[in-house]
Amino acid sequence: MKAIVVTDEAAGTAGMTLMERPDPEPALNDVVVQVHASGFVPTELAWPSTWTDRLGRDRTPSIPGHELAGVVSALGYGTTGLSLGQRVFGLTDWTRDGTLAEYVAVEARNLAPLPGDVDFAVGASLPISGLTAWQGLFEHGRLRTGQSVLVHGAAGAVGSMVTQLAREFGAYVIGTGRAADRQTALDFGAHDFVDLGSEALEDVGGVDLVFDVIGGDIGKRSAGLIRAGGTLVSVVGPSEARPADGLAIDFVVMPDRAQLDEIVQRVRGGRLRTNIGNVADLDDAVAALNPTKRITGKTIIRARS
Repeated sequence: MKAIVVTDEAAGTAGMTLMERPDPEPALNDVVVQVHASGFVPTELAWPSTWTDRLGRDRTPSIPGHELAGVVSALGYGTTGLSLGQRVFGLTDWTRDGTLAEYVAVEARNLAPLPGDVDFAVGASLPISGLTAWQGLFEHGRLRTGQSVLVHGAAGAVGSMVTQLAREFGAYVIGTGRAADRQTALDFGAHDFVDLGSEALEDVGGVDLVFDVIGGDIGKRSAGLIRAGGTLVSVVGPSEARPADGLAIDFVVMPDRAQLDEIVQRVRGGRLRTNIGNVADLDDAVAALNPTKRITGKTIIRARS
């Protein structure tokens, strides 16, 4: 099969290569999925799991990408809940070869059925962004109706999902980002927007929840905005500062079939829009994942048209 592989951590996305790799074999409780579309998060190439297995052994050349939508083409021994030919989408294991390929082996429990009226590119754009938003808001942030949420990077793939879900659940949403992102953030449902380049973050005042996808100085300053009993939720590692009277939580997104179903049903019903910035074929993936200009939203790689 054709796949994108990486062998040199220092090279980053510039070190990606399109090459032939052996077709994957399904392990116990696995399925093999014929990939139609996949997503990629650039920070993957800084994750130890991209380069080593669970025992710390080198696993290069490795295939990155952990979001997919496709069709089940083989079942492993003991696999239940999915069937051959079924449309699926989901999140693959961090320490195994990923989805920037024509086929991928993945645990069946990590996948959810993809309804026939949802495009494969849309399905592949949902797992990391949607699950990160859902788990950050509801599991870790314990969002309640009427609370205020500050969403950093509100025009991005994750931030736009956070914005929409928070607004649906009755929160007042303040987005942040660059000046050029203002209208996009507002279009996704933010009530207000802070330009981090020219406006003072501290002017926001107190909020109940901060969802941080930026970290660094922005994350540190955000801790001071948390009201008593509030939460700073981060997906970029532990915050350098903690709220004076609240929680600071950093987490890694986890596969969850029930949550994927909640997310895709909202997409079908028009309550949730995905944020795709670019779609490219697998043959053109290396160039697409090394863009010469900034792309807002997720880049999706199609393995099949």
